[in-house]
Amino acid sequence: MGIADRRLQYETAGLDIDDLDPNPVTQLNLWYHQAEEAGAAEPNAMVVSTIGENGFPDARVVLARDISENGITFFTNRESAKGAQIAANPKASATFAWLQLHRSVRVRGSISLATDAVSDAYFASRPRASQIGAWASPQSEAIGNREQLNDLVEEYSEKFDGIDVPRPPHWGGYVLSIDSIEFWQGRPSRLHDRFLYTRHNNVWRAVRLAP
Repeated sequence: MGIADRRLQYETAGLDIDDLDPNPVTQLNLWYHQAEEAGAAEPNAMVVSTIGENGFPDARVVLARDISENGITFFTNRESAKGAQIAANPKASATFAWLQLHRSVRVRGSISLATDAVSDAYFASRPRASQIGAWASPQSEAIGNREQLNDLVEEYSEKFDGIDVPRPPHWGGYVLSIDSIEFWQGRPSRLHDRFLYTRHNNVWRAVRLAP
């Protein structure tokens, strides 16, 4: 079967505005937990899109580590391509997709740095191998081969042997503010349900969008 011939009919129950919490942050957390309970693989995975210096959008999958009124927190190497893009243009979008439930959520907002305390606490909770990897990987830079990366891992493993691995100064968290957020529920015949929340004077308003 060719890609153009692939069809999947969404038969899930509909979504009405009365089904949604007035606070979209509460609703997002509810859908996340329902995806987790449904056995979704990496339910906290989201595609974060930033703008490169050439004006083109750039997207990659990262893991959300907190969802709150402050925004959505994720962690990365701040010297990576996305770190440089965020520094130059601190606006982004994020998309969650829970295909088992025929649901997706789109978020747009500004990005700020997480506090050092938040970044330190999360880094300390990571497995030691991941901590070493944060030091060893020159993220987004070209490398000659896998052996070069393995050598860097060995170098930092020896450097921190017998002591706690500190957080690298170039590694930390970002917080994507939730300025607007859309909830999408698949429906039959591609007549999907879509609701967009926007904030007006700190009050959230939701409207239905045509599919």
